[in-house]
Amino acid sequence: MVVAKKYVILNPFEGEPKKSDFEIVEEVLPELQDNEFLAEAAYISVDPYQRMKLGASYPCDMIGGQVAKVIESKNPEYPVGCWVMGHFGWRTHTVTKPENEKFSAQKPYLYKLPDFGDLPVSLALGVCGRVGNSAYFGFTEICKPKAGETVVISGAAGAVGSHVGQIAKIFGCRVIGIAGTDEKCEWLVKERGFDSAANYKTTDIGKFLEENVPEGVDCYFDNVGGELSSTIMSKMNNFGGVAVCGAISSYNETDPEKRKASMIQFSLIGKGLKAEGFLVNRFADRNLEGINQNLKWVKEGKLKYKEHVYEGFESAVDAFIGLFRGENIGKSIVKVK
Repeated sequence: MVVAKKYVILNPFEGEPKKSDFEIVEEVLPELQDNEFLAEAAYISVDPYQRMKLGASYPCDMIGGQVAKVIESKNPEYPVGCWVMGHFGWRTHTVTKPENEKFSAQKPYLYKLPDFGDLPVSLALGVCGRVGNSAYFGFTEICKPKAGETVVISGAAGAVGSHVGQIAKIFGCRVIGIAGTDEKCEWLVKERGFDSAANYKTTDIGKFLEENVPEGVDCYFDNVGGELSSTIMSKMNNFGGVAVCGAISSYNETDPEKRKASMIQFSLIGKGLKAEGFLVNRFADRNLEGINQNLKWVKEGKLKYKEHVYEGFESAVDAFIGLFRGENIGKSIVKVK
């Protein structure tokens, strides 16, 4: 008999998530049936989107991806010892079979990890996983970058933002990062190769862009939304592109008045901008393409990664709350044990 631990969300979040919103419960798992396997979680992913995509009724299980090892199997395609990435949620053990996890826009999915060589398997949650694919497909397919163009990235010190900036440098672009602390801005320039970075909390971003990018912005990768994004779009060149990946600035805001920002229509119309939102699931049929390309860049030394690791299954809520306080640099993950 295997007893799994899992996180249950007791009620809808009001403002910033709180520890009292969560409870760890135990669940006895069924015996394996034909074609099923038992996976034990090694690393759990912590992402901003989890704040927004929860159940319609409560209590409900916490969603999310994890890297897990198969420890028992009745499925020859998933033998004992193989590593998988599955959207199993925040739980220690999972019994499943592939036909239950086939991808659709509404359902989770799983896949066996490619050979990471000497690299940690936790990268399957970050630079070589959903995060990496958000950066790769969102930037290359929507921004369609060209060498010499200027790219601005908000939330630039986060997992996706710091990844996008490095891809932009691979493509020969000039890269400007916007982050929330001087430490993060320094890290972006010194460690991730950004050309410059600004702290939006202490800097007038409009003036910063006028002084540092007088030629204008060609591509904006938007992770935060809000007034900051309105300002950046007003400094873009004609026919520039905007890839809208997230809006973390408003995820915890409950006051409707504070969720408002200056109109972007004047910039969209007057400059002929193209703004396109996306979810990484849109590119699910090209999942391994993105993973293998990012993995290749990592092995070649062209793409650096940073993991913000929390130790122990019980630390997941602290990791989650930390996202909205800007505590992480790079990808937040929980090492289960």
